[in-house]
Amino acid sequence: MSETFVLNHGSWHAGWAWDAVIRQLAEKGHSGHAPTLAGHGPNATRLGTTHRDCVDSVVTYFHQYELRDVILVGHSFGGSVIQKVVEQFPDRIKRLVFLDAFVLEDNQCVFDNLPSDYIALFNQLAAASADNTMLLPWEIWRDCFIQDAPEAMARSIWAQLSPEPNQVNLDKLVLKTFYALATPKTFIYCRQDKSLPSGYFHPQMSSRLGTFDLMEMDGSHEVLFTRSAELADKLIASALA
Repeated sequence: MSETFVLNHGSWHAGWAWDAVIRQLAEKGHSGHAPTLAGHGPNATRLGTTHRDCVDSVVTYFHQYELRDVILVGHSFGGSVIQKVVEQFPDRIKRLVFLDAFVLEDNQCVFDNLPSDYIALFNQLAAASADNTMLLPWEIWRDCFIQDAPEAMARSIWAQLSPEPNQVNLDKLVLKTFYALATPKTFIYCRQDKSLPSGYFHPQMSSRLGTFDLMEMDGSHEVLFTRSAELADKLIASALA
């Protein structure tokens, strides 16, 4: 059976980040969609972008492509986005998949779930920018996000990242509707993910999902680049859970 995946990217990324995974899914007979969130990607207008704008990007995409029976995937920051998107389409989404992704509690923002040193750095970088954005420093990207990639690959991908609108990390989300939904959920945990301290993604945030299927795989936070074939297999397996 062919499955339809809607793949939501994380901070600094855009829809292009899923290209390799989409190719792997297609080779196995499945379709993948990767919308770019508002304020993300090259040449985007970032000033004033809110979390709601990011969610609305995906909602608009659903309407544009008339998507149904979807496996909705969120990577990293994208987890907070799919929490709100599923509230709009509970009858069109048959499973949520969180790939080392944020799972916010009701009335939380992303920064409520980050270590204080990250928050201080990101706010400092945003304050120094002209449009309240910040870009992940190379050293953190290389050592903590994609440490399992050859340096040339890590450098090439980092060069494609875009500044992140900082406001999206500050917006509090009302999630009472999300937590009342019975949509099946999967959490994919990457064993060598160093982007956040051990335990932050799993079990701290994953446990908020209540009943969910847990899948594990090797790799860093950026397995969509470094282990795209294995990740595609995990996504397909999640659809069969």
